[in-house]
Amino acid sequence: MRIHSFDMKAGISRSKQYEKKRLASYVINSGIKCGHDCLYCSTPAVMRMHPAFKQVGESPFDTGYAIVDPGTPNRVAERARRGRHRGMVHMCSLVDAWSPEAQRYDLGRRCLEAVLSEPEWTVRILTKNTAVAKDFDIINRNRDRVLFGLSITATPDKNHIMSTLEPYASPNPDRMAVVRQAHDLGLRTYGMLCPLLPGIADGPDRVRELVAFAVDCGAEEIFAEPVNPRARGLMQCQAALAANGYQVEAAAIARVREKKHWSAYVARLVSHVQGAVRELYEMERLRFLLYPSRLLPEHVSQIKRDDAGVIWLWKS
Repeated sequence: MRIHSFDMKAGISRSKQYEKKRLASYVINSGIKCGHDCLYCSTPAVMRMHPAFKQVGESPFDTGYAIVDPGTPNRVAERARRGRHRGMVHMCSLVDAWSPEAQRYDLGRRCLEAVLSEPEWTVRILTKNTAVAKDFDIINRNRDRVLFGLSITATPDKNHIMSTLEPYASPNPDRMAVVRQAHDLGLRTYGMLCPLLPGIADGPDRVRELVAFAVDCGAEEIFAEPVNPRARGLMQCQAALAANGYQVEAAAIARVREKKHWSAYVARLVSHVQGAVRELYEMERLRFLLYPSRLLPEHVSQIKRDDAGVIWLWKS
């Protein structure tokens, strides 16, 4: 893994988009490119014009490298002290504060300490790395001010497949064990089922298993999301799955690269998640994050007939 440093400007930033998603009012980012190298990640497409890529001489769509800002905790601490308007901070929106390169500088822990050292700030943690468990001491001391979650992307029996798509993230079974550990410690948890990939995690039985897990771990709310079809993510997933012998899953990914099939997959996924939540949980706690710009009109109409728990993220 090639690790590059880049000095960013922001510490804690206001995010209207994350407010729409009901995740947080503010975000922290400790870098530009995450070392987990999840092939479906949409961050490269979002950040492709950032000057950091030119400075370090890397393509935003390549893998095998990370761009991190070791100075992030200092700016976070300054912004946390000076902030007049305070609220919930999401760690992180573009990268992972506990990814391998972030661990090198202990960014997750240091940013968490910086925020929580000031009153009236709360934190929502989201990571794919079990290294976050090392910071349970800080979270436990501030348990009323922290919502804890790991992104769960598949049921444990699909871990061999997901390791192809999330090569440097912690295995899903290990992530689930850490969420359960957090619940056993009395920490506040939430569910993040994202992305639920077609042919891997979108079937009704698998969705139900993941929702049941979140409920069993005391989730205060459950977020779910389909895979983002932007840029090269789906193509990279398809190629990696095929190269590793997962032809059925590769075909499922290839299918949703077509707009009509992606749209149908999303409509089915909404229904499956709603069904599981209705059976096992409370609908008012569901947050299905949905960008509808690539949905066909018939699927928009279908979802709107029963859009309980859906957060429509329209552009306007």
